[in-house]
Amino acid sequence: MSTLTVPYLNIADPEFAMDSEAVRAARDANWYAETNYGLAILSYEDNAALMKSTHFIQGSAQWPEHNGVHSGPFHDWWKENLLVLEGADHDRIRRLTNPAFSPRKIKKLAGRFDELANELIDNWIDRGEVEFVNEFAAPFATRVLCILLGIDEADWVKINDLGSKIGAALGVTFKEEQESIDAALTELQEYGAALIRDRQENPKDDFLTRLVSENRDGDKLTDAELQNLVVLLIFGGMDTTRNQLGLAMQSFSKQPEQWEKLAAEPEKYAKNAVEEMLRLNPTTRWVTREAAETFEYKGLTIEQGTTVHMFTMISGTDPEAFIDAEQIDLDAERAPNFAFGGGVHNCIGQFVARSDMMAALPALATRITDLQIGNATWLPDSGNTGPENLPVRFTKR
Repeated sequence: MSTLTVPYLNIADPEFAMDSEAVRAARDANWYAETNYGLAILSYEDNAALMKSTHFIQGSAQWPEHNGVHSGPFHDWWKENLLVLEGADHDRIRRLTNPAFSPRKIKKLAGRFDELANELIDNWIDRGEVEFVNEFAAPFATRVLCILLGIDEADWVKINDLGSKIGAALGVTFKEEQESIDAALTELQEYGAALIRDRQENPKDDFLTRLVSENRDGDKLTDAELQNLVVLLIFGGMDTTRNQLGLAMQSFSKQPEQWEKLAAEPEKYAKNAVEEMLRLNPTTRWVTREAAETFEYKGLTIEQGTTVHMFTMISGTDPEAFIDAEQIDLDAERAPNFAFGGGVHNCIGQFVARSDMMAALPALATRITDLQIGNATWLPDSGNTGPENLPVRFTKR
């Protein structure tokens, strides 16, 4: 490690906030900080360089251990899921999985995503207020997954409940909530196993059938690999989109002129609206890597085994990389964000997430205005964050 004096951030503190003067000051002082979970990379330039570095492996494998969790269903599942696999094992599963995520096939569902967004808005638009998480973000994100996987949309409440409980494993309260997390994961594994058996016996024209039947040169995913992947898709896909939509409403409520711009030309600005949210206010506050070997970067010796967190939010608002970095600008041409990671370990479901948010945000903007956020409650600002509930008052267009 370098002997330079560098900032220290206590990211295990439940009160830690990425969007804080302390973190901005750390970024202004140095390109990295020390934390109780390893190093934090703060600048955009260095996130861009290190995110794709071949010196690193995906670093989340040790997350349970960092939180004092050394056994149990989640611990065991986490060690085998695609997020943390490396080398030939990772490449093989990505190769067998990628065809099911074909952008062309996902685009065919865009019309249904639009219909769903407007159907949910119809339920509360005449009230002038909505509890956004439970009345829009959660049902939208979860039912999108049901549509994608060919699951009965009526199951969304159960899936959302299980996914929300498992999502606590990505926060700093993991140890305290382990019993609930493990129970929810076990139930979701059983649910996923039943879905896989059904598609093996009764193939359909859907994503899950493509996943189950994909065969490359005689190689197929095993039942255990399929179950692991289905659980990851349900948990990861639902949690991320639900949180990101709530964060988007928070950000747009602060810049109503940008909301009006999206409303006026939704087709023109849908993509940029999503990308600005992923840059400015991402649910994934940091992406983790681990040094596979000892190497030197900008005078800093990073020892093999060091955990390194790429701070996606603070690098996404780096004034050295972006003009008006802390403002939404739907007309700006921005450098890529890292909300879905980067390099070999970019998120396999990112096209799905982007597609469904490109349906949700324009639908909302074209139907409601004058957004006013009420007294919300929030998940810890670590790993993945977002609102637990989000009261929003508005004017119907």
